Amino acid sequence: MRSPIRARSLAGALVAWLVLGLLAALPAAAAPTRYEAEGATVFQGAVEANHAGFSGTGFVNTDNVAGSYVEFAVDAAGAGSAAIAIRYANGTTVNRPADVAVNGVVVSAGRAFDGTGAWATWATSTLTAPVKAGANTVRITSTTAGGTPNLDFLDVEVTVAGDDYQAENATISQGVVDDKHAGFTGTGFVDYANVTGSYVEFTVNAATAGNYGLAFRFANGSTADRPMDVSVNGVKVSAGLSFPGTGAWTTWVERSVTAGLVAGANKVRATATTAGGGPNLDRLSAAAPADAEPPTAPANLRLVGEVKPTSVDLAWDASTDNVGVSQYKIYNGGNVLMTVGGNVTATTLSGLTPNTRYVLSVLAYDAAGNASQGGDNVDVTTPPSDDTRPPSTPAGLRATGVAAATVTLAWNASADDIGVTGYNVYRDGTKFATVPDLTATADGLAPNTTYAFTVEAFDANGNLSPRSAPLAVKTSGTAGGGDPVYDRDVAKLDLPWGVAFLPDGSALVAERDRFEIVRVTQSGQKTVAGKITEAVTTSGEGGLLGLAISPSFATDHYVYAFHTAASDNRVVRFTYENGRIGAREPLVTGIAKNKFHNGGRIKFGPDGFLYVTTGDAQDGNRAQNLNSLNGKILRVTPTGAGAPGNPFPAAPRVYSLGHRNPQGLAWDSQGRLWESEFGDATLDELNLIQPGKNYGWPNCEGRCGNSAYVDPVQQWDVAAASPSGLEIVNGWIYMAAVRGQRLWVMKITGSTTDTPRAFFNSRWGRLRTVVKTPDGGLWLTSTNNDKNGGTPSVLDNTVVRLKFAAASAVPAG
Repeated sequence: MRSPIRARSLAGALVAWLVLGLLAALPAAAAPTRYEAEGATVFQGAVEANHAGFSGTGFVNTDNVAGSYVEFAVDAAGAGSAAIAIRYANGTTVNRPADVAVNGVVVSAGRAFDGTGAWATWATSTLTAPVKAGANTVRITSTTAGGTPNLDFLDVEVTVAGDDYQAENATISQGVVDDKHAGFTGTGFVDYANVTGSYVEFTVNAATAGNYGLAFRFANGSTADRPMDVSVNGVKVSAGLSFPGTGAWTTWVERSVTAGLVAGANKVRATATTAGGGPNLDRLSAAAPADAEPPTAPANLRLVGEVKPTSVDLAWDASTDNVGVSQYKIYNGGNVLMTVGGNVTATTLSGLTPNTRYVLSVLAYDAAGNASQGGDNVDVTTPPSDDTRPPSTPAGLRATGVAAATVTLAWNASADDIGVTGYNVYRDGTKFATVPDLTATADGLAPNTTYAFTVEAFDANGNLSPRSAPLAVKTSGTAGGGDPVYDRDVAKLDLPWGVAFLPDGSALVAERDRFEIVRVTQSGQKTVAGKITEAVTTSGEGGLLGLAISPSFATDHYVYAFHTAASDNRVVRFTYENGRIGAREPLVTGIAKNKFHNGGRIKFGPDGFLYVTTGDAQDGNRAQNLNSLNGKILRVTPTGAGAPGNPFPAAPRVYSLGHRNPQGLAWDSQGRLWESEFGDATLDELNLIQPGKNYGWPNCEGRCGNSAYVDPVQQWDVAAASPSGLEIVNGWIYMAAVRGQRLWVMKITGSTTDTPRAFFNSRWGRLRTVVKTPDGGLWLTSTNNDKNGGTPSVLDNTVVRLKFAAASAVPAG
């Protein structure tokens, strides 16, 4: 078997257009674009030039096996229909059929490629298939042992759907369709009733989120203005927009307004604001944003002057953009701290906490919402302030849960003149937890034993409040079903991110910044199985991330990985045999990357398909854009195609959308998918995922009560959680928290959970991955010092094994 040949990227800008109108204008056809096979992705085949008559520098000769393929990357200026001409040669007398798939969906099964008489005689086979705006894939896969014919090129001609919406096909309230005045387009126009509140509502399908030009074609034969409010998805974007007299009812003109649309369906309503009603309305045209080029990354981020306890002065070099930079966002890790205008390259970042470490970076954004890559990091710690006043004593200390080995505590917030930073919690005078909020769980306790608990508050300067009065709590004799208990240390690693167990009980672990695959046994023995040499860092959250073992590993020996590459994030697979990893085969490519918000978790579901979490790559518009793989949960076959039954035919790999930076994935006993998600600056989420549903980002963070989006089951302040890995064992959810430095535990009750409890608070620092083990426990990993590319030369993180408080209450598995 030949190794896969990595594709060379094809030139062409991605231009976003609207998908369909309710009644389209005449379609626009582009000239054919040629895609040479030697520039495509080849699996089990080679580029050759030993037969005359080919185009370009060669052709592809696939191996004589079923499953060999050539995949072309095809760009479309807009969604529509593509005529695909496949040039091939077949010097045999035997048909060499192949499946032709567009974006993972087979559009021509077993397509015939009959003999052409000689290998130097080339023929063309043409088919038509739907394409989406932007990047598309066309894969030709052999279905027999003869392989495909020799493939020379594709000629692709895309006919783009129009962007006009006729008023007579819209939703009309207090108005009628008429045709008595000449000059209209379509079959008629809408004559508004002469009342306040009459309206026409269009459904506009946007291929990508962004700022669109909305042009209303109208006529007003009166001399009076007929103003209207224009709203998008229930939000008013232009109040009292003027629609003045046009001189006659047969004189038609356009009135335009710019408004932000989300990807997919948008409701655009024009509502009369006076008793005269609206003008006669012919149509709405929606011009998609044409700018798809992001700004350059801001360079040379630097501190200016002295760092103060609550502020720092920053400066950076201006980014460049083909249109213009509209704003800069300053991040601490993946959280936005401040936004400034595009003409600003120096600012004071205020509102910081004294005596606190920040990892700062700046991104540039243009008016179309395109985000640059992250610039340099500045790692800074604010000095202490002159505050010497301690917080007040925490009041209301109480036990909210008691079991044989655990006690869960809660208390009321303390007050402070500057602000409370966190709380230290003590058991019998010994500190066992430091937390940022008002709860902690003591674990590893003896049954039927009384313990005394106290709590104290501290501020950023380390000023300590008096401790609360002791609270005496006696543990019960009954174990708390799913309560985790520390068992033992397993191994020391650098940044253990993805963990996947092999059939022999050992695990493969992904080292994020070393790009290594390490085999770790249950006893902690470590062996480096190989390195993903194609992986790169982002000096943030990118690198080698999720791992998954093939459900058919016993026969195919496949391991799947999510990693950041030079141009994108991607899912690849490779074999693991005789203790070593093989060459990587790209399966899902083109997932945008950035310094933060890369997603990266992959798991096989109970249905045998691979689920993939993708972050928004610091551009929230992508989360609502079905033509982007970012801000989504993807569901794909083991070869990377869209899985059967996925909810969006035009986006065959997408399972759910509206995610900012989805992380953990786990299924409960009913086969339902749960997901944990990083918030922006306010709220983190635990979600119950339903296919085809929208989880709100960037329009919602946490619960927002909008019926268009699914609210989270649980939410946390970002300082208390920043959730990463997720696992479910017998109805109990275990969620690792990075910034919160704890393991959240909760029991599923119907479609929600009981009150989450926080375990192992600050014991191992930033917790990344939790996964159930073949022997009935949990492995939990830490990833400290991971904010700006890590410290890959130091093994300063750990894998620990947890067990359950009562094996009888929570069986292994």
